[in-house]
Amino acid sequence: MGRITAETISELQSRLDAAAVVGDYVKLEKKSGRWWGRCPFHSEKTPSFTVDPERKTYYCFGCHEGGGIINFVMEMDKLSFPEAVELLANRFGVPVTREDSGYGAYPGGASGELEKKKSDLAGLYGRVAGSFSYVLTETSEGAGALRYVRDRGISDGMIRRFRLGYAPADPFWLHQFLLGKGYSPTFLAESGLFTKPNPRRAFFSGRLIFPIADRQGRITAFGGRILVGDGPKYLNSAESLLYKKRETLFAMDLAMNEIRNTKEALIAEGYMDVIALHEAGVCNAVAPLGTAFTTEQARLLGRWADRIRLLFDGDAAGRTAAAKAVLACRAASVHAVVILPERGAAELKDPADILKERGAGYLKNFTEHDIIDFEYLLAENAPGNSDSAGKAKAVASLFPFFDLVDSEVEREGYFRRTAEVFGISAQSVLNDYKVWREGGHGLQGSIGAPSRRSISMNDELYLMTAVAVNCGINSSLFARLRSAIPIEEFEDPYARELYVTLEECGRADNMNFEALMNGIETGELKQFVTEKAATREFSEKPEFIVADSVKKLKAEHLMRKRNEIVVKMRSAKNDGLSTEDLIHEKMFIDTELQSLKGVNK
Repeated sequence: MGRITAETISELQSRLDAAAVVGDYVKLEKKSGRWWGRCPFHSEKTPSFTVDPERKTYYCFGCHEGGGIINFVMEMDKLSFPEAVELLANRFGVPVTREDSGYGAYPGGASGELEKKKSDLAGLYGRVAGSFSYVLTETSEGAGALRYVRDRGISDGMIRRFRLGYAPADPFWLHQFLLGKGYSPTFLAESGLFTKPNPRRAFFSGRLIFPIADRQGRITAFGGRILVGDGPKYLNSAESLLYKKRETLFAMDLAMNEIRNTKEALIAEGYMDVIALHEAGVCNAVAPLGTAFTTEQARLLGRWADRIRLLFDGDAAGRTAAAKAVLACRAASVHAVVILPERGAAELKDPADILKERGAGYLKNFTEHDIIDFEYLLAENAPGNSDSAGKAKAVASLFPFFDLVDSEVEREGYFRRTAEVFGISAQSVLNDYKVWREGGHGLQGSIGAPSRRSISMNDELYLMTAVAVNCGINSSLFARLRSAIPIEEFEDPYARELYVTLEECGRADNMNFEALMNGIETGELKQFVTEKAATREFSEKPEFIVADSVKKLKAEHLMRKRNEIVVKMRSAKNDGLSTEDLIHEKMFIDTELQSLKGVNK
């Protein structure tokens, strides 16, 4: 598998619809001819993230993240450059061609060796998932697990949709099976499918298997539930090149369309709960993977969902998990509600049990009753706290929530509501909260955007930036600049880096903003150029800006040379040139300066 050709990348760039691609990850609204949304790279209330469809770039004025659309997909889906190109090429109908030899990688992308390793690993996991599925549905060994799933009210269609499987009880079966398919022992030992003490022993054996997929439906990990015998009830794959628990949600690939359509996501506790909810028609349900629901996962969902609905078990552990999930959503600036039907033990069972006992219709109705996040926390902490010490402790448990509220007006409303419920004054709630904050608790700095180093604009950088931000729209700008001013005449290091990078893009016949951003090595320069592209400072009449700047820089260069000649004429050191030679050179420069009309001498 060789390097993707420049022709493929160029064709993809010409067909890319920037707003459509970014819109798959971020809710965008068009205002004043531009697309705006909440930044997916940091938490924010007011949209500061913008997409430029003409230049095919993105930029956040809050955290200063920005670049081309292929880079955006790489960042969002944690893909290498070739993987992102293949994903987008498939979407926009661009055939992917590769060079005959070498793995190669696009400047700034992952190495070809790493790309191949990830691709091979994903291929292995896909094969294993298919084999486990066959064992579950087509063999006598999987019959018991299949019967268990069906008894839980899960249909065969849903079994296929979630690609459920069964890992044979023989822990050495999988290794022998994969050796027979041509996989090397070394590759299998590093795959994460086998134990470290014994690289022939499968990590999953005698378990119902839940394949875990990324947003594109590629299998990246597994979860396994034991049905008979001893051992942990659930096991999950370790993190790998393909799989990061805190950034992944079970069934995200299956729930994505419904989340986009409803602008809501539902969080359940586990695999069977999610499958039961999908069986009941609640197809925006997902679940964390063996960990608490994280801020990263909430931020991921917040790209498409206006509201996250939390459905956890009604026991103590479930209520604690719901409270933590509320804070995770607030930290990600996403509105959350907690599904909480009428109280009673029978009403607070998990979705999988409800589906089995009451059916799909009852389960779907069960999910339609909720309360807002703060009212849930208030209800959980208020009961049984009648004495002063109990009230103080209960109120203090709400302080982390208060700390995540951006609006002072909203926070004041919560203070008043807390005071009403506990029969105390709002001022006392505020006073205790201030003491808590002054004691070193709460947020240390903003949840929002990091700062970046500033770059000072000068005439050289002004010219090179004008060319750079428009390189994908008007590739002739750099050709004009190059013919007028050689790189040796640039003194600013940032301007020189842009010149060199544009030169490399031109030689590769890949003159577009995406290629330019991947070629720039200095991070602060990359941020600077992306920001200037987003502000559209150089959008109006770029040809005039470049032409005028070229004249100005040429005049400045000629004036420096003229001043040097004058100094030589007045001194004994003239580098061997006669006074007459210096006079002729000065006259030539004066003529050149005169020809640069409209430029101050």
